[in-house]
Amino acid sequence: MAIRMGILGFGGMGNWHADNAPKVEGVEVVCVHDIDPARLADARKRGLRAYERREDFLSDPDTNLVLIATPNDLHRDLAIEALLAGKNVMCEKPVTLTLKELDDVIKVSRETGRLFTVHQNRRWDRDYLVMRNVVESGALGSVHTIESRLYGYKGYLYGWRARRASGGGMLLDWGVHMLDQFTFMYPYRKIRSVSARLHQVFCEEVDDLFIVDMAFEGGPDVRVQIGTFGLIKPPRFFACGDRGTLRIADFGAREGEIVRLRYFDNESGRVITTTEAGPTRTMAPQPEECVERLPLPEITENWTQLYRNLSDALEGKADLIVSPSSVRRTMQLIEAVRKSARSGLTVSTDL
Repeated sequence: MAIRMGILGFGGMGNWHADNAPKVEGVEVVCVHDIDPARLADARKRGLRAYERREDFLSDPDTNLVLIATPNDLHRDLAIEALLAGKNVMCEKPVTLTLKELDDVIKVSRETGRLFTVHQNRRWDRDYLVMRNVVESGALGSVHTIESRLYGYKGYLYGWRARRASGGGMLLDWGVHMLDQFTFMYPYRKIRSVSARLHQVFCEEVDDLFIVDMAFEGGPDVRVQIGTFGLIKPPRFFACGDRGTLRIADFGAREGEIVRLRYFDNESGRVITTTEAGPTRTMAPQPEECVERLPLPEITENWTQLYRNLSDALEGKADLIVSPSSVRRTMQLIEAVRKSARSGLTVSTDL
């Protein structure tokens, strides 16, 4: 089914969707609403209908999907308003500020029979898909730890993203993506515990650095660490199994490697090796003939599949990949993160 989209909120992400969504066959942006006259003028220059009143925007008979791209604290009310107006809705992340708010939206979606989804586009990021491909292929053996790390350069959050009342902070800005990647990767493995720390390094009101450790039943243990200031970049992903190790350097997954064990050299383990840190058996490297180094796999999937799936779901030909239930699990995890950070304790979970 063709998607004829109206964009509610024509700031940074609203413009991103206007630029990129039409790259997917069958997707057209037809109108926008914003409270800023300058943004409406920009929309008109693009050839889009620009509504000053939200009621008129929601009454446009030519749209079958409303994309909500406003500050986070407005998502719940605007999503419900759009659903009640008879529109299908895709909301920018984070879907809402709390689990209760999300449940309010899901309830209205069910009552109106309208589709509701969220722009969790980073389920199709190249670095994530490469990591997932390698882990699920068995190349690393049984994987026991995965680390997901990302740091910005500037150290600051800007505009409403730096305000608590607007739903700012790194946990809701980037954490909602990076935690969602793992709830999506392991839909049937329970998260049994969560330990989290939220820091305010530069920002006065919201977190600009967080560290989350979560234990999946049957493994792996996962760490997600995101901050706004780091002038030397850690690997984007680092995963260890009982047969190999994976390193992915950055978003593009253009740099990295898989180092896999061919066989254990039991004799070398008995030999004391001298290193710069002193003599050791345990930390000595494997003999080169015992390991093989493999390139990262090629990945062809990308974010356009989100829109293609949405089109199929509107036509009744597919289930939503970014389903309300999958997004709800991520929001449950975020609530557990907040609970752990407030208490300073590891919390038991059943997510």
